[in-house]
Amino acid sequence: MLGLADDALIYAQRLGEWLTRAPQIEEDLALGNIGLDLLGQARALLTRTGELEGAGRDEDDLAYLRDEREFRNVHLVEQPRGDFGQEMARLLWFASYQHELYAGLLTSADEVLSAVAAKALKEVAYHRDHAGHWVVRLGDGTPESHERMQAGLEAVLPYLAELFDDDATSVWAAEQGIGVLPSTLHDAVVAHVSAVVREATLTLPDESRWRSRGGREGIHSQPMGYLLAELQHIHRSHPGASW
Repeated sequence: MLGLADDALIYAQRLGEWLTRAPQIEEDLALGNIGLDLLGQARALLTRTGELEGAGRDEDDLAYLRDEREFRNVHLVEQPRGDFGQEMARLLWFASYQHELYAGLLTSADEVLSAVAAKALKEVAYHRDHAGHWVVRLGDGTPESHERMQAGLEAVLPYLAELFDDDATSVWAAEQGIGVLPSTLHDAVVAHVSAVVREATLTLPDESRWRSRGGREGIHSQPMGYLLAELQHIHRSHPGASW
């Protein structure tokens, strides 16, 4: 539960960085709204995590008062903002992963997680289609947009395998009928992304010589610390403050 929440929370923070920086004002709004969808998922999942933990922590405590090693998100979502093509590559892969994940969680034994999945599935279907549209538009566009979109696919490659790792928590959750094994999502996700990449006249890169690991166990890359400093600054500066 915490891993899925952190994926959504951290990527929402990254997408928020595109406001005023996207190639057109409509895209400022689109990426902002996608970030808000992910933030809504994170809030619901963090609230449920606090309930299951039973230690009195709410969504704000879990979002703002944990240290870096306590976060369980994959490395893909914490990487710094690159150019727009790279972001669309990241969004296409992540939304495709989330789409298959939430489809599998519709039958979760945890009723709250199942309900979150039902709502989120409609959201991530749009996220996936939005990213796919841009990948095709850029890949099958000018020589420069084609080159930069291909570079974007290659930039995110080292962080993809981690999405499908079966860590001990995922295995336990699947055995209990609560979660799904990430490895079972791989083929459907790759099939969808591959179809988009072919339509875009691009090439899906080969396997990376290096790959990320450890996000689900709290081991993160250097950018994560800076991201959390910005995300948590106001809350930690004014502990206990309320409107």
